[in-house]
Amino acid sequence: MSSGAAFHLPPAFPERAAWGTASKLRAWQQEALDRYLEKGPRDFLAVATPGAGKTTYALRVATELLSAGMVHRVTVVAPTEHLKTQWADAAARVGISLDPKFSNSIGRHSDDYHGVAVTYAQVASRPSLHKELTTSRPTLVILDEIHHGGDSKSWGDGIREAFEPATRRLSLTGTPFRSDTSPIPFVTYELDAEGTLVSSSDYTYGYAEALRDGVVRPVLFMAYGGSMRWRTKAGDELEARLGEPMTKDFVAHAWRTALDPKGEWIPAVLAAADRRLTEVRRHVEDAGGLVIASNQTQARAYAAILRTLTGEAPTVVLSDDLGASKRIEDFGASDERWMVAVRMVSEGVDVPRLAVGVYATSTSTPLFFAQAVGRFVRARRRGETASVFLPSVPVVLDHASRLEEQRDHALDRKPNPDDIGQMWAEEQTLLDEANRADKASGALDEGRFEALESDAHFDHVLFDKQQWGMHAQVGSEDEEEYLGLPGLLEPDQVSALLRERQSRQVRKAPKGAEAPMPVAAHRALAAQRKELNKLVSTYARQKGLPHANVHMDLRRVCGGPDLAAASSEQVAERIDKIRLWLVGRR
Repeated sequence: MSSGAAFHLPPAFPERAAWGTASKLRAWQQEALDRYLEKGPRDFLAVATPGAGKTTYALRVATELLSAGMVHRVTVVAPTEHLKTQWADAAARVGISLDPKFSNSIGRHSDDYHGVAVTYAQVASRPSLHKELTTSRPTLVILDEIHHGGDSKSWGDGIREAFEPATRRLSLTGTPFRSDTSPIPFVTYELDAEGTLVSSSDYTYGYAEALRDGVVRPVLFMAYGGSMRWRTKAGDELEARLGEPMTKDFVAHAWRTALDPKGEWIPAVLAAADRRLTEVRRHVEDAGGLVIASNQTQARAYAAILRTLTGEAPTVVLSDDLGASKRIEDFGASDERWMVAVRMVSEGVDVPRLAVGVYATSTSTPLFFAQAVGRFVRARRRGETASVFLPSVPVVLDHASRLEEQRDHALDRKPNPDDIGQMWAEEQTLLDEANRADKASGALDEGRFEALESDAHFDHVLFDKQQWGMHAQVGSEDEEEYLGLPGLLEPDQVSALLRERQSRQVRKAPKGAEAPMPVAAHRALAAQRKELNKLVSTYARQKGLPHANVHMDLRRVCGGPDLAAASSEQVAERIDKIRLWLVGRR
């Protein structure tokens, strides 16, 4: 077989090639290939941000090794059934025949194939069979999203047993970090400067580099807060505002309340996301949207809301079954507006036209978040942007702000007991177990938790680690200023427009001292303090400062006592001052 098949395909950029194939390697792919061929390692770990083209790179390595006679067989291990088919289709375009229908019960494949595409679960169920196939001929094993090798002891032990005899192992991942300390087979761990064992890659290509090269789209994160009210297991009714400081248990319950389809938060955010999609489609006609839900019950409910909003039934993907792959493929090839899915579309699935997302899930791990966002960043031509709508939850906003950071998997780092994400993950595990047992998602909560009502407001836009915009009512002109950003923009144009629109929003905001009359003095002063706190919150997020520091700076500049004792006139002066700071005038 010849690697020449890889050179007779449509270009990958600016018009995108078929999934996993390109006529010319991107710069990072060529560099990684050169390093691989130079070192000739038995094990090689390539870390590349979702959407960068790991599949093209891996298939090029495979064609080189097959044509050189170094291997005679290829096994691809993927997380899901759907990805097996995608790998087989991509491999076929470069002359490699993989059997995605390989069955453990039959235990062999036709001689027409160069190898097989299987799932991690499939290997773990019969590792001895796959070990026998691996030893039958010199084999290259491509481990796609290798971090799944630590998902459970059986998966890790299974792939270790099955592929220990392999001639070559090429491991791929866009997110090498994991939230647990399960070691990943065939990955090297080294001590870092802090004495922690962390994963060591042979080649790394991060989101920041891919964004610089125009390989991925820039992402605007649209954060929404709102008022949440719920009933606890003790029967107490509690209320909090998502996006404002609160205890971690309040955050978890407010988050769950926001995601309840019976409230107003989800319909408002879905409506905003649909308006954003309409704007994007003015410039990118086939742009699509994806809602990632926590469970099947909520996915169905979200789909019903979208159908009411748009008059068009969205594609719904509820589980990794035979029909799910076909629905995803059909959606990818169409110009339909929306797809709603639970978890299987969060990783590896290639639908390049996805441009707008709604993170309507309670899953809080950085790995899942990065993989989910990866569904929207795959670039087809310059100027396309991605927009992802988020709840204003600290752990989610932190993941968004750290998108460009490169993080490794740590084996012995102690967990943070104050981590809201870890606390929520433990709670979510119970709900997932209930769902797997075919119970309604709320059954576990019966007598323990009940979402009562919610509403939504626009909080801010997070872009390039900076936060833009101030609180705005859903459906207001201020919100539309951000939802209406053009669908084709270069990153510097996005920053310039966000800066201009925030300045305009600040200028036209009502003056704090001009409260309508007659109003009781205590109510007017409370309204002023609330307005000042919102402005301080916006400025603090923008500059990465604690709220208390901003209040102290205002007090130092304007004089007067602390906020609790400040007069109406003193609060108004501070409001005027921070408005100036927000537009860059100190």
